[in-house]
Amino acid sequence: MHLEWNNTKINFLDTPGFPDFVGQVISSLHVADLGVSVIKSAEGVEVGTELTWELIKKNKKPAAIIINKIDNEHSKFFETFQQAKSKLSPDAVIVSFPAKEGGNLTSVVDLTKMKMITYGEAGSKKVTEEEIPADLKAQADKLREELIEKVAESDEALMNKFFEEGTLSDEELQKGLKVSVLQAGIVPVFAISANKAVGVNTFLDFASKFFPSPADCAAVEAKMKGNGNSVQIACDAKGEAALFIFKSLSEKHVGELSIFKVYSGSLSAGMDLMNTNRDKVERLGQIFVLNGKNRKETAKLNAGDIGAVVKLKDSHTGDTLCSKNFTVVLPGMKYPEPVIRFAVKPKAKGDEDKISAALHTAHEEEPTLKSKFDPEISQSIVSGQGELQLNLAIKLLKDRYGVDVELVEPRIPYRETIRGRCDDAEFKHKKQSGGRGQYGHVHLKLEPTVRGAGYEFVDAIVGGVVPGRFIPAVEKGLKEIMAKGILTGSKVIDIRVTLFDGTYHDVDSDEVSFKLAASQAFKKGFMEAKPVILEPIYDITVKIPEEYMGDVMGDLSSHRGKIQGMDSESPFQIIKAKAPLAELHKYSTQLRSLTQGRGQFSLVFSHYEEVPKDVEAKIIEEYQKSKEGDEA
Repeated sequence: MHLEWNNTKINFLDTPGFPDFVGQVISSLHVADLGVSVIKSAEGVEVGTELTWELIKKNKKPAAIIINKIDNEHSKFFETFQQAKSKLSPDAVIVSFPAKEGGNLTSVVDLTKMKMITYGEAGSKKVTEEEIPADLKAQADKLREELIEKVAESDEALMNKFFEEGTLSDEELQKGLKVSVLQAGIVPVFAISANKAVGVNTFLDFASKFFPSPADCAAVEAKMKGNGNSVQIACDAKGEAALFIFKSLSEKHVGELSIFKVYSGSLSAGMDLMNTNRDKVERLGQIFVLNGKNRKETAKLNAGDIGAVVKLKDSHTGDTLCSKNFTVVLPGMKYPEPVIRFAVKPKAKGDEDKISAALHTAHEEEPTLKSKFDPEISQSIVSGQGELQLNLAIKLLKDRYGVDVELVEPRIPYRETIRGRCDDAEFKHKKQSGGRGQYGHVHLKLEPTVRGAGYEFVDAIVGGVVPGRFIPAVEKGLKEIMAKGILTGSKVIDIRVTLFDGTYHDVDSDEVSFKLAASQAFKKGFMEAKPVILEPIYDITVKIPEEYMGDVMGDLSSHRGKIQGMDSESPFQIIKAKAPLAELHKYSTQLRSLTQGRGQFSLVFSHYEEVPKDVEAKIIEEYQKSKEGDEA
């Protein structure tokens, strides 16, 4: 949404606070000029606040803090402020504070004006400025002093003046505030009751005067399309047009709504722009500015503006559209890897294509939500940042597309291999049923190769006992049976198969016979060569507050996890471990419950490793059961 305040346009991008929707925070911070963290006065700094604050720091954005709900009877503004100072930023400094917290709240003290601002009933727009009451004057003077000192720290000339005179004039404070907010030297903190609209004017006055405008911010470094050279994109309405799509919404009867920020130049409906990510020309249709769900058509947007356009042919979240004379690619957004995965099971047959299209649209709206069909386990997998996100995606499929699905635990892509050798696996395929028969006869040798070396076929036939024309059929039979697996229907890897002997029949031998003989001989030899199941092992990095170390490490061990090392990143501890994928289903949910929502983790595939014997027996048993179920 946006509004005009003191002849200044202010754009707001409101994002969810729940960790599952961190992708929306990343998208919005990518184009915002300043991040505002909203904290509840009674509850203090919560889990989502710390997570989003880390992203603000990572993006090197100026920041501010709103302490909201100061009308709550349990409001503790100053305590929450101290918490924000210690947990989020030591540069946090109060700009406004409540004259009286709780149900009777009507006023805040504004330290930039040194006035008490009193508000009428919410919605009445009645706001009056008066002198600070005597009982609050000493506190206001002390807090203003802290504000002045903090502002002085970010400018050498102001610092010298402060040391000489012990304070700064109003004019110097105003000038210093703009600079120190932009440089992230201070993090201004505001007291607000959104319900009563108390403190909102104070915040907006400050934002319109001291928050950075797009023109105040540093130029963005983009790459020229073609040669990849760096180029600086300054916020200039007279420059060549360049916009970046940071969010997409799919609306019924409208299609995809692309929300963008104009980085340079100006835009109007009917303009042709180049999508440099996809090498396609796009014509802009109607251009809108948004206030929540309300769209208002506008003739023109300039550098720094945020707007929306519908029905672009092939432009999506993360794409750059620019003038054909100035083909640049603006920096993209980096989203975290998924931490939870489920298989999608349709409740009705024949809905697969619908599901695929709907999940593709859901990904456009929520880029951290990913989906793909995994041919190896024959399941559609949807993955993301948490169970809530996935459950909402499934609800969306039903509400918007009428597709009913359930989420089930995905199959694990096991591998099979051998530890021993089989020096002679023989099989003779012989069939006679009137007319021409079938005949194929092979002797194979099976041996393990080094882990990761893959499959190797050796043709060691001497004297044409198996004619050369049948050798490809032998190899085809081997590849087919290895793709299907023997123990659990999983791919066979890291094995060398040597064809060293066999016989053939002048009339009855053909490719099919040798293919069947090879697959059956392999099956026989595989079972004799100490077969084993391998499971995927993942590297896990868990980030938690220190007080949960014992619980989390104990829990990891119960998931067959092996701790590899520890590190600290104040105020968090980092545990590095390796654990089997089979043990990590819903781990993100478990970690959150163990750490009161404060634990985070990431995982990345490491290698395949032998499954312990007791686990192996269970896997084979489950596979046999599911096979019988499928056949039934």
